[in-house]
Amino acid sequence: MARVQENGPENPHEIRLEIANEAALARLAARLAMAARPGDLICLEGDLGAGKTSFARAFIHALQDDPEEVPSPTFTLLQSYETRAGLVHHFDLYRIADAAEAGPLGFEDALGEGIVLVEWPERLGPLLLRERLSLRLEFGPTPDSRRAILRGFGERAERLRNIAVDG
Repeated sequence: MARVQENGPENPHEIRLEIANEAALARLAARLAMAARPGDLICLEGDLGAGKTSFARAFIHALQDDPEEVPSPTFTLLQSYETRAGLVHHFDLYRIADAAEAGPLGFEDALGEGIVLVEWPERLGPLLLRERLSLRLEFGPTPDSRRAILRGFGERAERLRNIAVDG
């Protein structure tokens, strides 16, 4: 991973990275997992197949002593995992139409219980918190590569500055 841009003019709390392959994405996920705390909302954005679920899987595995299977919650909408950092809730909102459908999933309760990873966070509408970390994954120049754009909002912006990213 190489840092492309930090604290750019468009967003003073942004880091852009070139991710060479899935192993590099897993290293980034592990770095963010070690910095995450209960109450954190991490929004995973990007097209289908961009690596959101792979990132979530690596994030969760980094926090487990005995990594368990981490399936995509596309059909269940939510999977929760016990980790060293407490509960991690992984939401995949691809199949919901609007924020009204997210409420019954226990999204707000999950934030009070642990770390929350959300794929397709734009579907949360007004439930999307200002205090969050956003990771956008885009396809890179090679089939295995990705571009990652990390943005911190609110207090998460300051913590983003403190996350050292491998070069």
